[in-house]
Amino acid sequence: MDEVFHVPQAQAYCQGRFLQWDPMITTPPGLYLLSVGVVKPAAWLFGWTGSVVCSTGMLRFINLLISAGNFYLLYLLLLKIHQKNKAVSGFQRILSSLTLATFPTLYFFTFLYYTDTGSVFFTLFAYLMCLYGNHKASALLGFCAFMFRQTNIVWTVFCAGNVVAEKLNEAWKTELLKKKDERISSMRTSFSDLTLITRFLIEYLISPKNLITLIALTWPYIVLVTAFFVFVFVNGGIVVGDRSSHEACLHFPQLFYFLSFTLFFSFPHLLTPTKIRKFLQSLRRHRVQYILITAISLFLIWNFTYVHKYLLADNRHYTFYVWRKIFQRHELVKYVLVPAYIFAGWSFVDTIKSKSIFWILMYFVCLLSVTVPQKLLEFRYFILPFLIYRLNIPFPPIYRQLVELAFYIAVNAATFYLFLNKTFQWPNSVEIQRFMW
Repeated sequence: MDEVFHVPQAQAYCQGRFLQWDPMITTPPGLYLLSVGVVKPAAWLFGWTGSVVCSTGMLRFINLLISAGNFYLLYLLLLKIHQKNKAVSGFQRILSSLTLATFPTLYFFTFLYYTDTGSVFFTLFAYLMCLYGNHKASALLGFCAFMFRQTNIVWTVFCAGNVVAEKLNEAWKTELLKKKDERISSMRTSFSDLTLITRFLIEYLISPKNLITLIALTWPYIVLVTAFFVFVFVNGGIVVGDRSSHEACLHFPQLFYFLSFTLFFSFPHLLTPTKIRKFLQSLRRHRVQYILITAISLFLIWNFTYVHKYLLADNRHYTFYVWRKIFQRHELVKYVLVPAYIFAGWSFVDTIKSKSIFWILMYFVCLLSVTVPQKLLEFRYFILPFLIYRLNIPFPPIYRQLVELAFYIAVNAATFYLFLNKTFQWPNSVEIQRFMW
């Protein structure tokens, strides 16, 4: 449905009309600039003329090429992130890369002219360069990602946060060695020592020497984020074009929706008998903490639930039916789901407990920044935080990966079938409508 705006805009750029802009488009022109940069040289090289150049099919093919790049980037990221795990075979890495490349919410838009594929490509590429320590290249790629979608600036901050978290973890381990306190592990995400960690963070960050070191390491990201704030100031907001339907708000339940989304698409890893048993044990041991978490969750749902007009009006999206069939059944449904949210959150954190506490804190700051301000419940907004989470969990057994892949293939088959064969029309329109993410 967004192709109605994206395709004519790209075709205008192909014809050299770079000052023409459809006000209904709310993202920067990265997709169109990339398309012109690929199609124009290819047309000259192969002698294409007329309607073939920048046709809808040609523009969609660019996204298909980018998706092949996404598969390779996912493989390289898995290789880099899990390089110390010698037990992981090459087959497992390829299988995981293939699974993530077919992640339904992303894979669906591979065959359409949307910003999602390019947005994921440049963000993952920036993350990869960050992990290899090439921070100038990472920041440049982060700028390219921003040109596809403004909220990708958060993942530039995430890359800088990776550097900071690594330095903090090194200093934390040194601190523990000095104190010879073996009760606290620098690689465990135990929140019982939150006070000690907070004190350490404050002491570390108020040190001029440490701050200079961090700035020296992350200055390319600082320059990019500063430029972003200048853009927001000059533009009068983060949105380009029509802002009436993209107003920022504090929509805290978006975190619960994301956790549920992740539980659904990662159920082979998150919804296991072992996980359920460990959660129930944790529930018995920390009853007061869980009561407090439940109370906070109920309060956030009560005071910060927003329903976007598109969610209620556009019956082409699956979110329309999720909201109508589940949340609109009864006013109390959104509160009844809190135990499921808490389990999803616990299971989510449990799978990344091998990461340092600083990495986890940094990831959650970025996750909240990219989801909570969004008023609209839109599954596409969850693609990048999900992929980054999934890349960083320990490698699961092969049988779980195969179940996950089979599940993704089944979901993709169902969504493509509905999209192609179950068309419908609105009463006031002659155009064919289709179901999609």
